[in-house]
Amino acid sequence: MTEQTTSPIKLNFREATFLQSASAIENAPADSGWEVAFAGRSNSGKSSAINTLTEQTKLARTSRTPGRTQLINFFSLTDHQRIVDLPGYGFAKVPLAVKKKWNQQLERYLQHRQSLRGLVMLMDVRHPLTEPDQQMLGWAISATMPVHILLTKADKLKRGPAQNTLLSVQSRLREHEELVRVQLFSSLKRQGVDVLSKQINRWLTDDSVLADEPKSPSETS
Repeated sequence: MTEQTTSPIKLNFREATFLQSASAIENAPADSGWEVAFAGRSNSGKSSAINTLTEQTKLARTSRTPGRTQLINFFSLTDHQRIVDLPGYGFAKVPLAVKKKWNQQLERYLQHRQSLRGLVMLMDVRHPLTEPDQQMLGWAISATMPVHILLTKADKLKRGPAQNTLLSVQSRLREHEELVRVQLFSSLKRQGVDVLSKQINRWLTDDSVLADEPKSPSETS
């Protein structure tokens, strides 16, 4: 493909500020403008990725007890562009009733939020495509939502095994390649930050991005 190299606006992610928290979709900011959401299992490195992207150490906070953060957190980049931190999913010790409620909220958000332009999904590179990941991915695909997968904590593996995992995940998701892209990512080493920032910038600034073709594997490694 011919990759788009320019966007109407280049966002400054360092200017991200906390906007508000919402316990339910009904309490979210007005459904206008554009936003990109981050989703991942508890301990997938979601908050670290947001903090690395924005170069702020405490913008997205983690709960001391994984799976207990039940709020959707909205961060403002401009008056009409946002980053959204969704509650972590898939934590085994969360009561079934609470887990069911979160799942319903996440599914509703993905399928009905008109301002949502894309979903960044985070998976530990050592444990990708778990059952909860596949459920979340299924909701996004059913909503025709573009997804950019970060295989996080890539520094935990040597280059060879990490690259093999990337290729394996890309192969398993090949039937959805029109919607889903995959890359390696490490908050600790800042690996893949440029690729991520360019993708989010396209989603939040470029009207033509939804018609853009997916990257080849070499572009997302």
